[in-house]
Amino acid sequence: MYTHLFGPVPSRRLGISLGVDLVPHKVCSLNCLYCEVGATTKLTLERKEYILYDQIIEELNHYFAHHPDPDYITFSGSGEPTLNIKTGKIIDFIKQNKPELPVAVLTNGTLLSDKNVRDELKSADVVLPSLDAATEKTFQTINRPAPHLHIKKYIQGIIDFRNEFSGQLWLEIFIAPGYNDNTNDLNALKKAILDIQPDRIQLNTLDRPGTIADIKPATHEDLNKIIDFWKLKNVEIIAAGPERRTIQSYREDAESAILTTIKRRPCTLDDLEKILGLHKNEINKYLDVLEADRKIESIRLKRGLFYQILNRP
Repeated sequence: MYTHLFGPVPSRRLGISLGVDLVPHKVCSLNCLYCEVGATTKLTLERKEYILYDQIIEELNHYFAHHPDPDYITFSGSGEPTLNIKTGKIIDFIKQNKPELPVAVLTNGTLLSDKNVRDELKSADVVLPSLDAATEKTFQTINRPAPHLHIKKYIQGIIDFRNEFSGQLWLEIFIAPGYNDNTNDLNALKKAILDIQPDRIQLNTLDRPGTIADIKPATHEDLNKIIDFWKLKNVEIIAAGPERRTIQSYREDAESAILTTIKRRPCTLDDLEKILGLHKNEINKYLDVLEADRKIESIRLKRGLFYQILNRP
């Protein structure tokens, strides 16, 4: 059992992906309304060695010695990975010991205005920053950033990284209907996209309820309308949950364990993590499929968001 590695998980974008968690739950520079991992517990821009380099290297060495190679090593997890000052060193270790393995970094992109962070990520193969707003008001509303973090500097950091980075840059944009899908916000986002020039633009929306109750998912039709509005060639909609079943790393035993647990009693994501010993990000992958298959449903109670068996008529 690993503490800082999770999966491999059936990733919608990266196939069989081994996750590397570089910060404790939920240390982040943003506190996004839609985050399915939960509300941010430490909102910060402070970079430090939140999880020790030696601990992560020990787990990676053990994994490499005892498991087949995944499609990607993915830096993601419980918060913003670039807050860890050893991010670059860990990427370098993987490249030195497993040069054939591509490294992906899922980041909110807020720290790319820091030249040190940009330099640390240059050895990655794919960097996937997110950008949900290109106006200050919407950025503050949706992403609820750490103090002194503003959209102009945020976007410029991604532009600077794009100009310096030789790998693939995939820009993820999360659509929250009623928040960032109006004409003004979509025009501002298009301008930012054109300035950044990402290799791919990936539209995403809510799979399950976020940190507040009134965030709703965009429909497939809504997302296609945005694509038509932008008239950009490299925009794609990230695949829906059920398609994860076709990914080789999809584990029927993990799905069964989640269903068996929820059948006993409704559980929160925290409950499932403690009972099953799986990382929240890994559990979320299976919850996506189970909700899409209408096997489970979520209900919001005083203690949080609970998942229960869906009693269909």
